[in-house]
Amino acid sequence: MASAGDYVVGWGTLALINAGLAQGKNRSGLAWFLLSLLLGPIATFILVAFCSKPESRLIDEHRLNS
Repeated sequence: MASAGDYVVGWGTLALINAGLAQGKNRSGLAWFLLSLLLGPIATFILVAFCSKPESRLIDEHRLNS
């Protein structure tokens, strides 16, 4: 049976993973880390399902200059 410490380590690891995912999608890593500490796997689902990666500004500038 898992102890409470195991759950804390897993929850914290998930929060760090979510922060990395958020930064990869140009979102605030700190905000998502803190949100993940509260919501855990639900925050992961929200981040993956509803937060798309915005297009790069470089691509937008190229389109405007063409």
